[in-house]
Formats: sequence, C-alpha cells, structure tokens
Amino acid sequence: MLLRCIHAEQQKLRHCIIFPACIFIPIIPAVMGTFNYLQNTEILSQGWYSLWTQHTLFYACFFYAPLVALYCSYLWRLEHCSNNWNVLMTAPVSLPCLYLGKLSVIFQVTLFTQLWVGVLFFLGGKFIGLPGLPPVQILLWLLRGTLAAAAIGALQLLLSMTIRSFSVPIGISLIGSVLGLLISNKGLGLYWPYTLMLMGMNANKTEDALSGGLPAFLAATAFFFILFYAIAIWLLKHRDIRA
Repeated sequence: MLLRCIHAEQQKLRHCIIFPACIFIPIIPAVMGTFNYLQNTEILSQGWYSLWTQHTLFYACFFYAPLVALYCSYLWRLEHCSNNWNVLMTAPVSLPCLYLGKLSVIFQVTLFTQLWVGVLFFLGGKFIGLPGLPPVQILLWLLRGTLAAAAIGALQLLLSMTIRSFSVPIGISLIGSVLGLLISNKGLGLYWPYTLMLMGMNANKTEDALSGGLPAFLAATAFFFILFYAIAIWLLKHRDIRA
C-alpha cells in the first residue's frame, strides 16, 4: 500500500514546477557563493573548504529549507482544492501510508536537489580555478544535510497540511532557517529543527562541527521526525471531513 501511495505522489510531480525549481533555484546561491569567494580570496585561503563556506552560507541558511517547504506545499496543494480533502480522507488507504508516501517523495526530490548542489559546487570551484577535486568529506556533509531534511520534510508537510496557503509554510521555513543560524551560533542547534540542516551540511565552516557529535545529531533528527510525524497522523485521524 505504501508503494502505491509513493507512486501516486510521484505522478503528481510530472510536468510540474518542482523540477524546474530543483534545477534553477540552487543556481542562485551557487553564483552568490562563488562571487563572494572571489571578493574575499585574501582571507578565504583554504581552497575547496573556503568555497564550501560561501556556498552553504547562502544555500543552507536561506534556500534549502524553503525549497523543501515548496515541495511540501505543492504535494498538499491538490488536496486543499475543491473537495479533494474529502476524497483523501475517505480513500481506502491508511493515514500513515498517505503521509509517508508524500514524505518519501519529498525525500527523493531533496536527494536530487542535494546532488545537484554538489555538482554546482564542483562547477563553481573549477570556474574559479581550484585545483583537483573537492574533498570527499564534502560529499558526507551533503548526505548529512539530506538526512536532516527528513525532519524538516515532516515538519513542513505538517504545516502545509494544516495551512491551506501555498506560500505561508514557505515563509515560515525561511524564518526558521534565519533563526536557526542565530541559534546555532549559541550552541543550541540540536534543539531547533531548522538548525539540523545547517549542522548536517557543516554550513559556513571549514572544519567539521559535528566531529564527535554525530550520534546526538542523528538522535535529534530522529526525534523531530517522529514528533512531527506523530502530530500529523493524530491530526489526520481527528480532523473532520470538510463538507
């Protein structure tokens, strides 16, 4: 049943705005980060690592969470139109499968986005003449950031489910990311879900900030994922069918 839900959600993505967003929006922080690196080469002297700080300064702090929020808002958009919510709530499919189907597709699209971000990072480095290949460690940071998106995906699906507006959940994710940057500077990143994306990607840092702290990061990601998933299922079970 879950596989059928995933397939149904994947069908919604055909010929939609999500894949152009996956391609074109990450180009913006990549260009900004590369340009900022070129303007500060006298202090950014660690090659690929320094370029990473500039790319993630813009992408992870201002674009990553809103992109995930965009994907979530789109997947709930059809259910909020006409009487589709009633159809959803009366479908012969379990509510956990419905929610996990959407979340699985969000994770797939996010993984694609992260891989594309890695390609843009590599192209940016070659454009400015950095030698060799990026450190393998950066690939790990990209994957960690993708894992953190599972918690944000669960949160944003919850917000998009309860808020009928397409843009409001996206705005919330942007505010959450900015607050996450401030919270991470105070060493409280594990207690704010949006900060997990910054921590996972080692945003704006040259040395691994999670060195020795990976178990706590994974535990926090799992906690927020389970929390928002449980709240969403509870709301789905107790929310009335709209007439």
